[in-house]
Amino acid sequence: MRHTLLAAVAAAALIVPPAAAQRAASTPATNRIIDQGMNHSEVMPIAQHLTDVIGPRLTNSPQARAAEAWTQARFAEWGLKVHKEPVPFGRGWWIERSSVRMVTPRPIQLTAIPVAWTPATNGTLTAPVVVAPMSKEADFAKWRGKLAGKIVMVTRPDSGSEPREAPFQRLSDADLAKEDGYRQPTYDPGALDRRMKRALFPAKLDAFLKAEGAVAQATMSYRDGKLLHGEGYLFGKDETPALPAVQIAAEDYRRLARLAKTGPAPTLEIVSDVRFDDSDMNAYNVIAEIPGTDAKAGYVMAGAHLDSWVAGDGAADNAAGSAMVMEAARILARTGIRPKRTIRFALWTGEEQGLLGSLAYTERHLATRGGVTATGTGRGDEKYYGFPTRFPITPQPGWGELAAYFNIDNGAGKLRGIYAEGNPAVVPIFQEWMAPFRAMGMTEVSMMSTGGTDHVFMQSVGVPGFQFIQDPLDYETRIHHSSIDTFDHLKAEDMRQASTILASFLLNAANAEQPLPRGPLPTQPVVSDPYAYPKDDD
Repeated sequence: MRHTLLAAVAAAALIVPPAAAQRAASTPATNRIIDQGMNHSEVMPIAQHLTDVIGPRLTNSPQARAAEAWTQARFAEWGLKVHKEPVPFGRGWWIERSSVRMVTPRPIQLTAIPVAWTPATNGTLTAPVVVAPMSKEADFAKWRGKLAGKIVMVTRPDSGSEPREAPFQRLSDADLAKEDGYRQPTYDPGALDRRMKRALFPAKLDAFLKAEGAVAQATMSYRDGKLLHGEGYLFGKDETPALPAVQIAAEDYRRLARLAKTGPAPTLEIVSDVRFDDSDMNAYNVIAEIPGTDAKAGYVMAGAHLDSWVAGDGAADNAAGSAMVMEAARILARTGIRPKRTIRFALWTGEEQGLLGSLAYTERHLATRGGVTATGTGRGDEKYYGFPTRFPITPQPGWGELAAYFNIDNGAGKLRGIYAEGNPAVVPIFQEWMAPFRAMGMTEVSMMSTGGTDHVFMQSVGVPGFQFIQDPLDYETRIHHSSIDTFDHLKAEDMRQASTILASFLLNAANAEQPLPRGPLPTQPVVSDPYAYPKDDD
């Protein structure tokens, strides 16, 4: 039900007294922020360095280390206090070079990529394929004794997809209106067990294939258009897969499957020259801040994840968000404004493996939850899925110091509004803060909650964390985690607008007389699950 009493109350709160909006629009600080952010922007050079120069920033890879060093240097150059905080993680990994070719029945260079954290082929691996779709342990019995010496194609090939809507979108007024509403919380106590079963399946599949004598596995990319993704989640020190694995573009994968069905199985030639680095098992969050004038007033914070996957350069996901956070810091530093509260900026690590950086920060500075910790290397699944379900919540001494957190992780589109994350008390406040930016397209405050990124663990321990509504562009339809996530797809006008608005929101939160309103601290199993999957997927 979209129109509930709570939604109606929130809608009523959207009416901002004109005088209040005028005061927000006419503050000299806002004018200086807009001038710095729109007329003297550096957001695109920041994003270009993170993507074109450094490239994909897989957690604990050499490129991630380069990004940690470079971002710290830039923050320091702008006059911010900066440090990094360790996050226990696991092995580093990167691709030196790779190639996948079909050599029979005819030679074809295939579009493919090694799956992250899988081992090298140690030279050229040549073997026939077998199409053996497996998505659950019950599938293993069908393929016992049939996989020795084979490259196993474990994804069930489909017939392709035809897009029904344009892949590039900007939100209309009607689209923005649909973003608002109150969702009835739901609670499914069995969901964690089902998700963990799915999350642990890749390790069981790898062990089964190794025991059966397979030499490698291949998966199909989940988008058409010769796009690659290459995500991998076995990243712990003791959890490196036994077999090399590659992801093959959907069109090439289907061709291989057709050939295997109608004639002799094709033979592939795989070269996967990948490297591991065990020199430092910690990943690192980069933390910078502009000190406030009132040490007892606490701090406000903005964050984005610096890590990415490896198929593209991690541009929209999430060099864009990182660049916007850094640009907001630069804008505020350049204005010379001294906020009442400290303004802190975080570039998170390990987001793609389970929000591990923001989870470690939450436990170190904000609160712990019974039964699970962010310490130790290995898989992030139980931490990611289990943390919001554990009790009791034990606030850390710094729990009350964080007055507001704003997250950027929905691509490179301009900001069109903000999610109130089910907190009706912040709606009129955000409406007033948005007033100077309505002409730039920032108009909507939505009561909805969002999940899947670095504000959710803060929300789960009662800290006010928020995510912005952004124009989708082609983030979900083509770019997300794919091989075309490159600088070309970032929009300078959008990123200037977003950086400017983020800087303004941070300053408003830092100088507000009172911290943003908080919801009650959860004291029993949560009924709202930010990681819920549709029932037919469970």
